[in-house]
Amino acid sequence: MIKPDGVQRGLIGKIINRFEERGYKLVALKTVAPSKEMAERHYADLKNKPFFPSLVEYMSNGAAPVVAMVWEGSDVIRQGRAMLGATSPLDAASGTLRGQYCVSIGRNAIHGSDSFESAEKEIGMWFPQAGELISWTPAIWNWVMSNN
Repeated sequence: MIKPDGVQRGLIGKIINRFEERGYKLVALKTVAPSKEMAERHYADLKNKPFFPSLVEYMSNGAAPVVAMVWEGSDVIRQGRAMLGATSPLDAASGTLRGQYCVSIGRNAIHGSDSFESAEKEIGMWFPQAGELISWTPAIWNWVMSNN
């Protein structure tokens, strides 16, 4: 998900481009203005952290939407997180999305699921309707995903 700061800064295309260049397949995409309840549900695992109220406010205040996405491909969760970089941009390696575009942990531009279980939960939350995830095969898929 591209967070409100990433949307406000015009990073949508740059972020999507990185995943496409890596060879991953985009199977769902939408712009959403999260409600407070949606933000609380998404970040429920952080509920006891002192920054939780301000995180929820930032995500749901309407200053900018988020861009929810689902990507497919080999090891996309682990590799996608590596592409994002450390949660704190100051610890993120240069060349990662956060290392290149961000300087503040509170404005780190993008969220990525940290496990298959989290991805399933988050996909169900952001794309609850049947048919929102599109099954398709890119023409280059065999050239990108082959193991031989």
